[in-house]
Parts: sequence; structure tokens; C-alpha cells
Amino acid sequence: MSLDISDLDVSIEGIGILKGINLLIPTGKMAGLIGHNGAGKTTLIRAIMGLLPVSKGTISFKGEDITRQPSHRRANLRISYMPEDRRLIPELSVTENMLMPAWANKIRDGEERLKWVYSLMPEIADFGERKALQLSGGQQKLVALGRALIPGRELILLDEPFEGVAPVLAKRLSSVIADLRGEGLTVLIAESDDTHSADLVDSTWRIERGAVSQSRKGDEP
Repeated sequence: MSLDISDLDVSIEGIGILKGINLLIPTGKMAGLIGHNGAGKTTLIRAIMGLLPVSKGTISFKGEDITRQPSHRRANLRISYMPEDRRLIPELSVTENMLMPAWANKIRDGEERLKWVYSLMPEIADFGERKALQLSGGQQKLVALGRALIPGRELILLDEPFEGVAPVLAKRLSSVIADLRGEGLTVLIAESDDTHSADLVDSTWRIERGAVSQSRKGDEP
């Protein structure tokens, strides 16, 4: 398995948020994590990224226990994520925002990786010199996805990638994510519902009140 989460508990300020999470995503597969706002989706993603401490259980990636490893270690393991709120730096250009992970993590082939991202999403290259604050919300989502792909060569976690995006750009995002399948990436897509991800994923996991269960395709939310 690529990502293996076992019996995971996560608390924030002493309040239990995630309880007994078990989740498996095989290498090169896409999975959906579906749950309403407040169900624990972002907490789980942040725990996987090492941004929140784990109270109990383990997170393993490609057979390596990364539960207690510092967050920067995830980049070294080629794990990345696209946060729900994009977190672009408004004053920097699109290209500068895209290259930030390469600079921060000393990724030597960042420029080559950027060219690959631009080949996936040529429209980003078209406004590469524009400031991030000049982009629409949907365009910023594309840039945030591209930025995550710079270090995320093995596993990428997408937190509400379609939220607040116009239908035409949501369709474009779906197309780009679908193209990642051919790149051998393991992908976890967190959404409030599976409107956009149902046709993309190989498996779906439901999260409710901090507990996760796997559902078969065709099951109702």
C-alpha cells in the first residue's frame, strides 16, 4: 500500500477530533474522502502532512512509519497537499508561487518540474507573470494544484479542490486530476460530496464525526 493509516486518533486542544481512523490507498490509485464541513476531512489531511500531532495510531507511507516525523519530511518523501484556502502569496507572481516549494525544500529540478506542470495546465503558463491576487478564485485553484505538484510526485492530498469554483473551471480541474492517473500518483480527494470526484476515484471513504468507513461505488452519501 502507498498510504496506510491504522487506528488513528487526533485531538486538538484536548478535544478528540478523529477516532480510530483506518484507511488504505494503494499506490497509483485515487480515493475520495467525503464528509460534511466539520466532519474531520481537513484534520485528517493535516495529520497526514504532519501539521497536527497524532494521539494514537500510525501513518505509514510506502511501508515507512511517518507518524512522528516532522512535517518537512513529507516533502522529502514526495508528499504534498493542496489546502482548501489555496494559500497563495498575493504579491508574488504565479511562477514564483509555483516555485516556492522547490525553493523551500531545495528541489534541484524545480524548473523542470514547473515545465511539466505547465504542460499539464498550459493556461497557468499563460498568466505566469501575473500576481496571484489578479487571478480569479478558479484560476487560483489551478495554480494551487500546480504548486502542490512540484513536490508531490508520489502522494497528493487535495482538500476541497472544487469548492467555490465555476462549473467550467471545476470541469477543467477534474480533467487535470484525471490526467494524474497516468503519472502514477496516489491521490486523496476530500470533498463535501462526490459530485465532482465520483468518476475519478477508485474507492470512496466516508467521514462522519471523526470516524471513517469505506463505501462501495454507488452507495449513497
